[in-house]
Amino acid sequence: MTQDLSIVQLMLNASWVVQAVVLLLIGVSVVSWAAIFRKVFAIKRVRAHNEDFEREFWSGANLNDLYAAAAQSARHGGPMERIFASGMREYQKLRERRITDNGALLDGARRAMRASLQRELDALEVNLSFLGSVGSVSPYVGLFGTVWGIMHAFTGLAALTQVTLASVAPGIAEALVATAIGLFAAIPAVVAYNRFTHDIDRVANTLETFMEEFSNILQRNLGAQQTTPSGH
Repeated sequence: MTQDLSIVQLMLNASWVVQAVVLLLIGVSVVSWAAIFRKVFAIKRVRAHNEDFEREFWSGANLNDLYAAAAQSARHGGPMERIFASGMREYQKLRERRITDNGALLDGARRAMRASLQRELDALEVNLSFLGSVGSVSPYVGLFGTVWGIMHAFTGLAALTQVTLASVAPGIAEALVATAIGLFAAIPAVVAYNRFTHDIDRVANTLETFMEEFSNILQRNLGAQQTTPSGH
């Protein structure tokens, strides 16, 4: 009886619909775990890059030197570095066009940084919708497999003249496995989705704070009538 009711044996004896549902859920679970690990490492990498650049930024380095370094390492740098580079790029382009309106200079730099911020957040949010879908849909897919399995089990019992627990148990058990696999796929996805959403919100707040601080620095430089942003 123990061998007959093992999960592997139950799946081998299940209907093809239940088997398809379980295989689908297992595949989705594997993909979601891969997405979870990639996102964990991606967020850690983003935080490390942001901390390194913020430390260098507030060390008193020259803005032009920081911009030159950020432009060279734009692909390998972090979101904060790329946002800074986009703001400085737009700021310098407007200065080269001999635009003297301080408000126009600041607005241009802020718009460029805001667009760069949105691109960075979009990149961080990749696979989040997939995890949310897995967390919300997987239990229902598993439930569908369970309902189908129970229907299949009771259909098979209709031909029996005497129904016992031993004849009912395998069919019910193989049907419930689908629900268990659905929950196994959904729970980690929901937990990861909530955690990543919180982490990305914190990263977004950090980047927005940096944008405001950098805008204040540009405003002070303009107020001091500096011809080029030499430092802070």
